[in-house]
Amino acid sequence: MGDERILVLGIGNILWADEGFGVRVVEELHARYELPEHVTALDGGTQGLYLLPYLEEADAVIIVDAIDYGLPPATLKQLRDDEVPAVLGTRKVSLHQTGFQEVLALLRFRGCAPERLRLVGVQPERLDDYGGGLTPAIAAQVEPALAMVLDLLAGEFGIVATPRRSAEGFTPPAVSREEYEAGRPAAEDACRIGDGRVLAGWR
Repeated sequence: MGDERILVLGIGNILWADEGFGVRVVEELHARYELPEHVTALDGGTQGLYLLPYLEEADAVIIVDAIDYGLPPATLKQLRDDEVPAVLGTRKVSLHQTGFQEVLALLRFRGCAPERLRLVGVQPERLDDYGGGLTPAIAAQVEPALAMVLDLLAGEFGIVATPRRSAEGFTPPAVSREEYEAGRPAAEDACRIGDGRVLAGWR
């Protein structure tokens, strides 16, 4: 177990409110905790197939994301193994989950899927707020979700994350959660939902 290569992967788009949840949780993990060399915390964003090399190298993957479970907003829920692609395939929050579902299918086809797959997901409250940060209810779940990830690392893989002596940057300052949300322009100065003629096709 101690030799397993573990990937903690935050996926989502920080430009669309609660869809950035997974990235923000992994951002906190990296900033506050030291991890062993065989454990990688990665901001996967909306990269889709570009994540394939990282996933091929991993024996186990913990995904953090905003997931439409059909539950009340801000509900946290964990899934395991085959439950993960199943929920991504039936309840998509956005296009990035379609891409990630394809990645998981390709890994299986090539015979190099992770042996263990875990998902820590939150039911989003709002997605159609371009440039917006996490809604308060979802932001309040970042800490509990981080605790879930730490519990998974310790309980399933025997890994105890060590608190950092000082916070370490994970994302560029301009898009770190604090600066990104604090620097948002007023509604009259910036688009909030984009052009409906364009967005209606993919919502």
